[in-house]
Amino acid sequence: MSEPTPITPELPWNPVRWARNGRIRLAVDQLPAPPDSEPLLLMTGLGAGRLWFPDGLCRLLAAQGFAVARYDPRDGGASTHLPPAPVRNPLTALFARRGEAYTAEDVADDAAAVLDALGWRSAHLFGVSLGGAVAQRLALRHPGRVRTLTSMAAVPGDAAGLGTLRYVRLGTLAKFARLKFPDTPEGTVAAGVAVTRLLASPARPFDEQAARRTAARNADRGLHDAQAQSRQIGAQWHGPPISAVACPTLVLHGADDPLIKPTAARTIARRVPGARLVLLPATGHELPAPAWPTIATELHHLATGAEPLKSQR
Repeated sequence: MSEPTPITPELPWNPVRWARNGRIRLAVDQLPAPPDSEPLLLMTGLGAGRLWFPDGLCRLLAAQGFAVARYDPRDGGASTHLPPAPVRNPLTALFARRGEAYTAEDVADDAAAVLDALGWRSAHLFGVSLGGAVAQRLALRHPGRVRTLTSMAAVPGDAAGLGTLRYVRLGTLAKFARLKFPDTPEGTVAAGVAVTRLLASPARPFDEQAARRTAARNADRGLHDAQAQSRQIGAQWHGPPISAVACPTLVLHGADDPLIKPTAARTIARRVPGARLVLLPATGHELPAPAWPTIATELHHLATGAEPLKSQR
């Protein structure tokens, strides 16, 4: 892994390139990095596109020696959106017996196609929320392509249907599903602020102006597209259990997560051989700035095999 490289706040992302998995087209971009940097793929959550990864965190990761890339999942951001499915409510889709539009295997294959587009034979993975479950599934379905796995704020990748119930705070998910905003630029920004408030830790004052600026920069109607979210959350996994994950694994979770219970993180850490768990204080279902240094340091330790910080179980 290369030595940490200073990176300026103004450093731009490279132009968007496109990965393809059959009829699915996926938007991908990458921070400029030295040739010997370690490849790191960021995988985002339900209804969110790649721009919701904070640039400040991405720059910290690059400064740790990573070549940082991110992509919009199917039904998110600039990537392909599928036609409407019969199940149009995320809460209902969560407990459906099978996905109507595509499977979780299809979504894992999307991530493999992104690695192909980047020219990466393998990479470190950092998946957040639904992206964490997708990262777990990629490590199971394409193990030779995953160097290390970091899953944050996620449920076990092999949980499905009613088995997910024990990990999700259904009251928060119901609030999330009930958010209604007009399909306008203003409505998209308002949805971004509302989602940010809903998922933030109550241990920190909520900065509405900062949330509004972030939502305005990263306007993505996926945050209030219930049909797209239903297709994403309804994609069911039919592969091996997460106990078959064989790569070095780190499990991060916000101690104050209002959507996914810390029980989910403890379950992943217990079932994946050798996995470590780190709980992030004053962190909800989010990537707040105070947690960035810990996240970047933990990923660096995992990638290099350095002595990690103390695990929390």
